Amino acid sequence: MAAVTTQASIAVFRPCASKTRFLTGSSGKLNREVSIRPSTSSSTTSFKVEAKKGEWLPGLASPPYLDGRLPGDNGFDPLGLAEDPENLRWMIQAELVNSRWAMLGVVGMILPEVLTKIGIINAPNWYDAGKAEYFASSSTLFVIEFILFHYVEIRRWQDIKNPGCVNQDPIFKSYSLPPHECGYPGSIFNPLNLAPTEEAKEKELANGRLAMLAFLGFIIQYNVTGEGPFDNLLKHLSDPWHNTIVQTFAGK
Repeated sequence: MAAVTTQASIAVFRPCASKTRFLTGSSGKLNREVSIRPSTSSSTTSFKVEAKKGEWLPGLASPPYLDGRLPGDNGFDPLGLAEDPENLRWMIQAELVNSRWAMLGVVGMILPEVLTKIGIINAPNWYDAGKAEYFASSSTLFVIEFILFHYVEIRRWQDIKNPGCVNQDPIFKSYSLPPHECGYPGSIFNPLNLAPTEEAKEKELANGRLAMLAFLGFIIQYNVTGEGPFDNLLKHLSDPWHNTIVQTFAGK
């Protein structure tokens, strides 16, 4: 039997130009080639593994209503929640809005902690923000926030049901939004005038999903350690071999 030499190039990963969907939000294809070259032969055996668009789990067929045409569509709906077209329309916008809030929330949780640690500002940590004194009581702020967000959510729901019906401000009649795609109003909501291309939509959803996971991770992290993410990072960097998740769960 001929000896087979495994060379350093036995596993050569060659991502296609669009990279992976999850990290960059692009076309969702990843090509990998693995070459095995026997030492007694000049022939090369290779095979290619391709993650197809719309398959969140390799080998699992996507539901027929998720055909890969939507931005960020990986065919993930194990409970069939988006089978109804009306539910699908709502969930598309709901995920988009939650992604945007999650990205803002993660920045709002970690940035004040970092700036306070380096002495630029003096702000409470996100988990203590509700204990701070503001211009009004926390219950008053909650009521104000509830009313304002209720108004915004009603108008957003109307725009989803009948796109364009809320483009004009009901109070200030001189203000109106130009015709736009639902979820991408542009105008003052897009000061950099970025085009809502398919690639940009994919990237926004990919980063939004990551932010939702990060937000959940921050909450779990605080409930386990009693500290914020930046404090946890500094503690880990101070002693990487002993301040890890293993020691944290072990109670050390």
